[in-house]
Amino acid sequence: MRNWNGWWIVIIVLLVIDFYVFTAIRFLMHNNSEKSRTIVYSIYWAISVSAVLFILFFPNSQYLQTHVALRNYVFAIIVGLVFAKLIATVLFLFDDVRRLLLWLMAKIFPRTGVDFTSDGNAISRSKFLTWAGISLGSGLFATLLVGFSNKYNYKVRRVKLAFKNLPPAFKGLKILQVSDIHSGSFTDKAAVNRGVDMIQKQNADIILFTGDLVNDKADEMHDYMDVFNRLKAPMGVFSTLGNHDYGDYTSWPSDAAKKANLERLKQIHGELGWRLLMNEHVILEKNNQQIALLGIENWSAFGNFPKYGRMDLAYPGTEKYPFKILMSHDPSHWDAEVRPKYADIDLMLSGHTHGMQFGVENPYFKWSPVQWFYKEWADLYEEGSQKLYVNRGYGFIGYPGRVGIMPEITVIELA
Repeated sequence: MRNWNGWWIVIIVLLVIDFYVFTAIRFLMHNNSEKSRTIVYSIYWAISVSAVLFILFFPNSQYLQTHVALRNYVFAIIVGLVFAKLIATVLFLFDDVRRLLLWLMAKIFPRTGVDFTSDGNAISRSKFLTWAGISLGSGLFATLLVGFSNKYNYKVRRVKLAFKNLPPAFKGLKILQVSDIHSGSFTDKAAVNRGVDMIQKQNADIILFTGDLVNDKADEMHDYMDVFNRLKAPMGVFSTLGNHDYGDYTSWPSDAAKKANLERLKQIHGELGWRLLMNEHVILEKNNQQIALLGIENWSAFGNFPKYGRMDLAYPGTEKYPFKILMSHDPSHWDAEVRPKYADIDLMLSGHTHGMQFGVENPYFKWSPVQWFYKEWADLYEEGSQKLYVNRGYGFIGYPGRVGIMPEITVIELA
């Protein structure tokens, strides 16, 4: 049964924010014509009420449940509106607190001769803060809308990594990492195909996929089999599972149906021509020299994500090899288990975070809200002789776009 108490709390909070923002809009427009005010107020409340109605009726709408693309776009727009209003509200609240303090000062010190409530700039300050709140909120919302166009804007990132213990035969080995395809979110097959073309043009020696092929269900890959089966490399394509691949985030008619879905997904990896590593390792050989490639199921340091990975199964037998690469979907695994217990894992490859599909990156600065949850969330990390690379993801989920953090194809050259 649906928890209506929780939903009503959310709706009440949203309406309180809506009324608070509306007071700011009304303050800014009090000198405008009645016709202008009516138009703006009507548009504002039409959008706000529509958002509340969507939240109310979405869980019971079969149409929205089956039309994933439309659902994701509408949901992203609503979330963007809420965050935009929250940002604006912070500045509105700051101005209200400022004016309250001035009013209190006037009451506490009535005989000083100083009019704390009217210093000649109070109204202009309020207008400035109100406009600043509206501008920041609108800017965020516009940025999220523009981000819709970036979801297939694949970027190739090249990284050269030097290891003292790498066998000479493997120096110059070109590894291509792909992660977080999330095929259930795709709506433009031609664009996804162009990304695969970019992968193939890198002429990598080996391709490694680090989990989350689907959002929930194996049949999400049905229309994309002929896209991703084009991934080829001389030393093969190897893959692991991510947290979304287990079907843990959707409802199933029975446990048997959920297990059958996972088995079907495993078969799909094979049908694509990929070698799925399930808590195991393989040996890569070149010019009579060998290194170990390990792949484990999802393992997260956070309790709300599954710990299906078994290093105690994947690692034994690799001790004698001078160099080891680990494919593990969740980067929190590195600090929680890999570094403390497996100091001879030279390179770990992960994905999972997507860089939250939102952030700022330039040669001097890198930021995303996801870093409040994950210490390692994108790019290269090093501790001693061990290295971790976190791919920003090929696909997307939830928000159907990218802002600042573009979808990634990683080319790693060993040296």
